[in-house]
Amino acid sequence: MNPLTNMRNVLKLSEQELKNPSGKSWHDMYRDSAWIFIAGFPYTLSEGDIICVFSQYGEVVNINLVRDSKTGKSKGFCFLCYEDQRSTVLAVDNLNGIKIIDRTLRVDHVADYKPPKDNEKLDEETLRLYMEGCAPKPVIKPNPAAREPQPELKLSEAIKQEKQKRNKSSKEKKHKKRRKSSE
Repeated sequence: MNPLTNMRNVLKLSEQELKNPSGKSWHDMYRDSAWIFIAGFPYTLSEGDIICVFSQYGEVVNINLVRDSKTGKSKGFCFLCYEDQRSTVLAVDNLNGIKIIDRTLRVDHVADYKPPKDNEKLDEETLRLYMEGCAPKPVIKPNPAAREPQPELKLSEAIKQEKQKRNKSSKEKKHKKRRKSSE
């Protein structure tokens, strides 16, 4: 579907919801994700510019501005995570379809966000931010009914394990390709 048509359909859904308030909202299917997709903004905007615009609806904890791997220039779309999922509803309803520097923004929910896979190039701190975000950690009260506490891995150990898994899978893929090419 054309992105502008999709944007207009989202706006129509929101208008219909305002006219006929019922207990359910089309936003409910995204209640488990605090990520939104933003597209159509000018290529000159940086992460800070986007955060300035979108922070009016909630605390931004993570942003992934997609850039060209060779030039490093923005591709005009990004993924943004709020601290509170309810902020995504406000951002989608209020910022979808607005114009910034003569370009129309498309803002929509993201059901299943997956962090970028080119993590081999990233340093440990950036990788940690991609995986966890930068939001404050929730305080989890211990459950007295719980059986045994699970051993916690240190963050650096978890990152090393993640890198090892990726390296192993990439080696397996290369091996399969070599086998296929030799046959």
